[in-house]
Amino acid sequence: MKYKKVIPGEFVSRPNRFIAHVKIQGQVEVCHVKNTGRCKELLQPGSVVYLEESDNLNRKTKYDLVTVRKGDILVNMDSNAPNKVVQEWLNTENCPILQGTKNRYIKPECKYGNSRVDFYVEAEDRKIFIEVKGVTLEDNGVARFPDAPSERAIKHVEELAEAVEQGYESYVMFVIQMKGVQYFTPNEETHPQFGKALREAVRKGVQVLAYDCKVTEDSLCLDNPVEVRL
Repeated sequence: MKYKKVIPGEFVSRPNRFIAHVKIQGQVEVCHVKNTGRCKELLQPGSVVYLEESDNLNRKTKYDLVTVRKGDILVNMDSNAPNKVVQEWLNTENCPILQGTKNRYIKPECKYGNSRVDFYVEAEDRKIFIEVKGVTLEDNGVARFPDAPSERAIKHVEELAEAVEQGYESYVMFVIQMKGVQYFTPNEETHPQFGKALREAVRKGVQVLAYDCKVTEDSLCLDNPVEVRL
């Protein structure tokens, strides 16, 4: 996926989850943050960030903060981006989980149980649910999710396990919005209940995938599989 009109800035502060103060060409602007997670390790004063300029002249904020530089790597912070790159991936001929299938029906945001699952896919005689989780938290080469307690994430994996019992294939796919990580693991320190729920879902047949991404200032692309350690 590609962004339009991306410019650099310098992060100043984040008064709340939704906005950030960013210095752009010497002037501090209020920008929309496209990620409501904590992201404290990413948004440090003085960090170089990249912003997409909106075409909507009626918006209160002119820019969306989408990417940040953390040391030598770029980290995409856009919480909408993982679903977009997964949808692109599902439509490629070499998508590993759909390889060899010709007729594919892909429906984003499909209702199942009391939740909306990110993707429902029909590929020949297969019926598949895929829940996508974006990962921006990295510590010493280890990618972790979530960066804050998430009861919603637990609910999703529990319902995917129920779907397996009903005859569906179910996947949780962690999209690591950066390069350079060694492996992925649940964030037991922040939310041990999620790790427990994920392991139980795997025991019931849910499959877990993790992929890193190629990140530039104005693009994001799903890249290589990453080892999952539960």
